[in-house]
Amino acid sequence: MSKRVLVIGAVALGPKAACRFKRLEPESSVTMIDEADLISYGGCGIPYYISGDVSDARELQSTTFHMIRDPEFFREAKGVDVLTRTRALKIERSSRKVLVKNMISREEYHIEYDKLVLATGSRPRRISLPGEELGNVFTVSGLEEAIRIRDELNKGSVSRAVVIGAGFIGLEMAEGLTDLWGIETTVIEIAPQIMPGFVSSVMARTARRIMEKNGIKFLTGEKVLGIAGQNRVSKVRTDKREIETDLVIMAVGVQPNSELAREAGLKVSETGAVMVDKYLRTSDPDIYSGGDCVEIENLVTGKPGFFPLGSLANRQGRVIGTNLAGGMDTFPGSVGSFVVKVFDHGVAGTGLSLESARKNGFDAMNTFVVQHDKSHFYPEKDLIIMELVFENKTGRVLGLQGISTNGDSLKGRIDSLATMLPRKPTTKELSNLELAYSPPFSSAMDALNNLGNIAENILSGRNQGIGPEEFARLWEDRHNQDVVFLDCRDAENVADLLEKYPDKWQNIANESLEANLRKVPKAETIVLVCNTGGRSYEAQLKLRRHGLENTLNTYGGMRLLKKWGLDI
Repeated sequence: MSKRVLVIGAVALGPKAACRFKRLEPESSVTMIDEADLISYGGCGIPYYISGDVSDARELQSTTFHMIRDPEFFREAKGVDVLTRTRALKIERSSRKVLVKNMISREEYHIEYDKLVLATGSRPRRISLPGEELGNVFTVSGLEEAIRIRDELNKGSVSRAVVIGAGFIGLEMAEGLTDLWGIETTVIEIAPQIMPGFVSSVMARTARRIMEKNGIKFLTGEKVLGIAGQNRVSKVRTDKREIETDLVIMAVGVQPNSELAREAGLKVSETGAVMVDKYLRTSDPDIYSGGDCVEIENLVTGKPGFFPLGSLANRQGRVIGTNLAGGMDTFPGSVGSFVVKVFDHGVAGTGLSLESARKNGFDAMNTFVVQHDKSHFYPEKDLIIMELVFENKTGRVLGLQGISTNGDSLKGRIDSLATMLPRKPTTKELSNLELAYSPPFSSAMDALNNLGNIAENILSGRNQGIGPEEFARLWEDRHNQDVVFLDCRDAENVADLLEKYPDKWQNIANESLEANLRKVPKAETIVLVCNTGGRSYEAQLKLRRHGLENTLNTYGGMRLLKKWGLDI
């Protein structure tokens, strides 16, 4: 029996659900409505269109075979009717009708449905700033506004810009403005670090240094109070200063568009997201929802989570399309994987950062690995830095974040762990994880395996150490503490440090340590250092065998300290 399916929203999830259902039930009718003129575009590509990496906005709307996904395309190629510039006003569940309004003619009328899909997405979060209505103050709300931003940049009248918010969109926008347009860009973030909630303070500082070296200025721990100007923005005022600017982009996060659902009596969470079951049904079994407007399970914490990602929306759209046709497909949840381009580096992660793990009640620990993504003897290789988050005592892996100049290499490792996280893997499993190996592609002992090994050694008490933040605190307070830094590298690597800090920096190569035990410095704390933390770990074991228990190994070694920004 044919059905009438109505889909509200036509960007990501809506078109996927509509087309999947129509393929399964070609005799049924499907109608999509959307308030905008432009539909079915790659929203995650908007920062790259604004930056100029993507030259034409139509590329974001095109299929892989270069057809534009407009209403005519959906009607002729997919058998789906599309009404643009049409707003859904009210869902009348008892009669299975939706009251809609044509935004051009202003006419209001009803559309009947047998099954309804809410693909209403999300909208930029507003912080109600004085002056936000001024010209050249933008949010990244959709492709139409992106075109307006790009048009403004093309005029050549913008030489300074302020981005409010240092999440993924804010960073991508800042990079585009700086790298390809040459605009002096300042990013303001109320949190003490960039990418708050997604990466640790260590990874955030490392990524921030990369962006600062490329000309972006950051003001973290700073609150925006208002925007000023005559008709057009001229300055941004914070609780610490005023910043002159020609353009403002507000990127302080998104919030789900759930008003229609709430007003229709559907269950909505305290965070404002539509609540759905594993079949992506709302509290009304005839209404489905997914994408940026719903709450799904975080498969690491077991708690509800909000994941506004285009990749999830597309996968959920397929599940909904199948179930509209009588299927019973499920979408269990997400572990929250991400990757973002930061100039010539990639920053990626999956699961929980150290801070978010602790916030969610885990007794969490972390460690680092700094290693080449390919065999050390292979001529072309990139340095990869990764931070593993795991649970004390149980060894359960909770998350992984990383930075590398080879974003594809990093992403592959992040994706490998992402597939494991739903079944609660342990550090021991990570140690023995099978990965494809050949010198041009990886190391015989991959960085993921080494992370598992290091974590296992920490859990067993063999590897006792500190990360860059703890190292920096000890270093800055070195004159007031009975602490000595023992470098376990070869002498030629440390000559300058020995000369600069003869009272605090000493050197015994790991390989000759046991023959030179009498030279081991006397101190309350001995901080062991090498390039990556491997040789210093071996030195720690040797010293412990000889009764010296007062050592701390530096996780990630000098390579991580330098990337993190400690200048010694």
